[in-house]
Amino acid sequence: MNAEKPQFVQFSLQGEDAEKFLQGQLTADVSKLGLSYQPTAISNLKGRISFGIWIKKQAEKHFDIVISTDCGDALQQHLRKFGAFSKFTTSAPEPIYPCVLSDEPTFSHLEDHNRDEDTAAWVARSLETGNYWITAATQDMFQPQELRLHQRGGVDYDKGCYLGQEVIARIYFKAAPKAFLHYVKGTGAAPNAGDKLEHAHVVNVRAVDGGFVALVIARPEKLAESDLQVLDLPEALQADVARRK
Repeated sequence: MNAEKPQFVQFSLQGEDAEKFLQGQLTADVSKLGLSYQPTAISNLKGRISFGIWIKKQAEKHFDIVISTDCGDALQQHLRKFGAFSKFTTSAPEPIYPCVLSDEPTFSHLEDHNRDEDTAAWVARSLETGNYWITAATQDMFQPQELRLHQRGGVDYDKGCYLGQEVIARIYFKAAPKAFLHYVKGTGAAPNAGDKLEHAHVVNVRAVDGGFVALVIARPEKLAESDLQVLDLPEALQADVARRK
């Protein structure tokens, strides 16, 4: 899938055990979800993100999940495997379109938003706001705290157990990632998502005149030694990724 034109699908998860099951899977607290898409993740047992998703609570026992199209089948297989003894059903995936509404990157079912200019605007605004997206190329690479997901409400450190929780909590309470999310500008050909540059690991990228802009995982001191220009993320994502002592 072209890194500059991401595609997404949405499917619904409904049933008596839907909330309980998701609570044991997601890094976010499912009981706090509302009608707005919340970025969150399902991690592997090593605490790295296998599935980067957006989720909202559509109704009681009804949740809508958005994920990169190339990860959709794998997520459905994951849900069937871990939810084999839980009472819920998942719908067939349907295309959903990235767009920008009220200056925020979001998603729409409307065909009016199925346009290249809407996707381009979503990519540009997502990079500016740290709204990363995980594709098949970057599955199991990044830890939630590295991606500043906790600063966007996507990780709850007070909820009960979930996949990878032990590792994620240990990093938060007893350590801190030395490399974490930055928004940068570079020159030359745009790398691909998942590529390792000299001082950074690429999460998402888009080509611009004379170079590229990207979300990368990197150590701040290494970025200072590189040719990459560090751009400002939103204020909420400029805070230290470590837990406040």
